[in-house]
Amino acid sequence: MILSNDPRTRRRRLGAGATVAGLLAALLTAGPAVATPDPGDAPATSKEVSPKTRAQVREAVAEGGIPGQDEIVHSANIEHLANIPKDALPGTNTDLAFQGRYAFAGNYDGFRIFDIANPKAPKTVAQVLCPGSQNDISVSGNLLFLSTDSSRSDSSCNSTTQPATEKSSWEGMKVFDISDKRNPRYVAAVETACGSHTHTLVPERRNVYVYVSSYAPSAAYPDCQPPHDGISIIKVPRNAPEKAAVIDFPVLFPGEGPDGGGNPGAPVNPGVSKTTGCHDITVLPSKDLAAGACMGDGILFSIKDPERPKVIDQVQDNVNFAFWHSATFNQKADKVVFTDELGGGGAATCDAAVGPNRGADGIYDIVGKGDARKLVFRSYYKIPRHQAATENCVAHNGSLIPVKGRDLMVQAWYQGGVSVWEFTDSEHPKEIAYFERGPLSTDRIAVAGSWSAYYYNGYVYSNDMAKGLDVLKIDDRRTAPAERVRLSELNVQTQPDYFD
Repeated sequence: MILSNDPRTRRRRLGAGATVAGLLAALLTAGPAVATPDPGDAPATSKEVSPKTRAQVREAVAEGGIPGQDEIVHSANIEHLANIPKDALPGTNTDLAFQGRYAFAGNYDGFRIFDIANPKAPKTVAQVLCPGSQNDISVSGNLLFLSTDSSRSDSSCNSTTQPATEKSSWEGMKVFDISDKRNPRYVAAVETACGSHTHTLVPERRNVYVYVSSYAPSAAYPDCQPPHDGISIIKVPRNAPEKAAVIDFPVLFPGEGPDGGGNPGAPVNPGVSKTTGCHDITVLPSKDLAAGACMGDGILFSIKDPERPKVIDQVQDNVNFAFWHSATFNQKADKVVFTDELGGGGAATCDAAVGPNRGADGIYDIVGKGDARKLVFRSYYKIPRHQAATENCVAHNGSLIPVKGRDLMVQAWYQGGVSVWEFTDSEHPKEIAYFERGPLSTDRIAVAGSWSAYYYNGYVYSNDMAKGLDVLKIDDRRTAPAERVRLSELNVQTQPDYFD
């Protein structure tokens, strides 16, 4: 149950009312046969905690240090406008994309399309059942792209899980025609090495290039062999998407031997992920730049020729970063925010024991010019509110809030909620607003919270893994100028030039 409260009378002791609108829609199936949600594609399951930890969490809630179970709290400059619970797609909610009056929400069981013309009351337009972890989503023109990063029996939307050790198994990219938003049509499937955990669009007038990020190879996987130190590039003709195909697999971490040239991880660097590919890439087409979050490495590369990306700089943080997860440029392209997904998103890492520098954002300045540019570390940012020991919490997906002269960002922190923060001063980042719920459970770590929190045309949209789509409104002089910026399309990993 979601509890409503007045944020002016409810405050969190540590640091620093919701209208629930359940909208139902007819279920659309994408493909010739009806699919059923597949539990084999589920993300991390809940974890039991000790009786002592359960008692401590309940005590913290009783004393007001932690919000009550599912209780909503937020700063005074945030308004919670709407929540749309999950409906026909019971899986975990994932990423978001936007186009005109529509929001597109990924889910482990498929995707959902919302009409957000009235952000206070989003309406479901379509729900497409197409299971496949984690269904990372993006849109360009009449095309919608969906990542599949679980081994499937085939590429259809009624496939079942199948071991990656079998050569016939399929993972990769799916392409849908969304010219009719109420009836998306599945038009193409492209298999990629090690599947597609996430993807990033580099759109052009005639073609859309798709950078596919995947990792975790094994000698036992016929289609996912080590060292796998690169990305798949797919070329999709807009007028003939059925001809989509992989055109190259550039190696980003060249090196000799079976492990390639990325971070070797343990035992050389204990606690750091071995680099066997990239987790996520963000491109800034107006500047011909891309930033890659690649497990044990952060990279900066040129995409002047989108078919042949060229690495400019490579950095590591073997003290505080466990898993380089995602990246965000500031508008001037002289900074990059990298996130560290400590614990894989399923652990409670926003507490005093973990501290402020792990499971955080790393802020890097970009210095120099051209291919001589370098990433220079400046500081870490982490939400200032400690979370319960039953709340999975770590830095996750966010976007810029477009304000000239300031570097502002909204970001998801799983059960840490949504944080609005400023990094105009790279060495002194600070939070300016927040929204969160109390723990989903006080008995176990139940994976939940905001997967993605993005700013789009005056509002913040957060896709909560368990609770559904939240719509927030920021009322703050620092973010107010952003309300004048309007976009016709937004895929956050394809950053626009807001002021061009």
